[in-house]
Amino acid sequence: MSSRESVARIAVVGVHGHGASHVRRVSELEERGEAKLTAVVDPREPEAEALGTSRATWFATLGDLLSQGDLPDVVVLSTPIHTHLPLAQAAMEAGIDVLLEKPTAASLAEHEALVAVAERTGRRCQVGFQTFGSHALPAVTRMVARGEIGEVTGIGAVGAWVRTASYWNRSAWAGRRHLDGHDVVDGVVTNPLAHAVATALRIGGARRADDVAYVDTDLWRANPIEADDTSAVRVVATNGTRFGFGLTLCADERTPARVIVYGTEGTITLEYEFDRVLLRTGSVSAEKEYARTPLLEDLLAARRTGGPLLCDVAETGAFMRVLEAVRTGPEPRAIASDGGAGNAGSADGIVEWRGEGDGRWPVITDVESWCEKVASTQKLFTELNTPWTPR
Repeated sequence: MSSRESVARIAVVGVHGHGASHVRRVSELEERGEAKLTAVVDPREPEAEALGTSRATWFATLGDLLSQGDLPDVVVLSTPIHTHLPLAQAAMEAGIDVLLEKPTAASLAEHEALVAVAERTGRRCQVGFQTFGSHALPAVTRMVARGEIGEVTGIGAVGAWVRTASYWNRSAWAGRRHLDGHDVVDGVVTNPLAHAVATALRIGGARRADDVAYVDTDLWRANPIEADDTSAVRVVATNGTRFGFGLTLCADERTPARVIVYGTEGTITLEYEFDRVLLRTGSVSAEKEYARTPLLEDLLAARRTGGPLLCDVAETGAFMRVLEAVRTGPEPRAIASDGGAGNAGSADGIVEWRGEGDGRWPVITDVESWCEKVASTQKLFTELNTPWTPR
């Protein structure tokens, strides 16, 4: 920690949208005397009430903040995906530790560059996969190691969420694969349900890029966007573990995202949004909720003790192998005609549009059950012959 003060001085970059939650969190730590919000960075000046009782100084760019002498100890970056590398690099080269929102970067090459910067500067870079702070993850790992579900046959993740038109209209980069010559890769696999992918890989022991043998993707979209909103992904780790991810933003209703470990004698399900673990075998049915360590607090603790981070940038390499496969893979194929005219269904009744205006979203018939099949079999949609795949 900086010798100037007994508490960490924190700046938040990107304070509108999700970034506002980081401002609130730092303000809470400030009230407890554990941190101090010294600066906020955003092209748009935030309203005074958004900063609470903090007297943080506003800067239009990170460069403006770094050009003045009074630097923070930690920078929280909640900015578009394609800005992660340059902003995190600038902060670390200025001697500042970083909490970087997920996904880590827009390509595997950018991730490798970011890891290199952290190693060269000796700065810490924590990535915001909040589930990595869940005490449920090591609990699941211990249950598997004890053989409570027998031999592991595969690990899956199911995410069936709803995202309306307002989600895709929230920014210029939303739902894009590319923007102004930059990779963005803002689809279901790499952003809203990225936690499902990263958490499953972590439980299966795949942390770094070289822990992944290969990745197969099957990308689809029902919305009029560039990126995928409904996808199946298969990952095979170098240790032989098979992963199946069935993910959609076109569900009838949102259900808890979950990671499932399949065994010869039962299953372990982690509903990671709630840190809830469910064990099911022929003789046992048990459920338990766990606590969670917030990643900002973990970063501050690591600064004090010199201990490891819960989500060190280097250990997001396995997830970045998946993102890279999505980035370089074929363009997502359309399930429905762009725009989904009217509220009637399209694509031979496979897609039905619900709601109106910014509240509209497409619903793919039985999509959650198909996502569950992807998770349990580690097969892609095309291999399962889903109704929207070519015959």
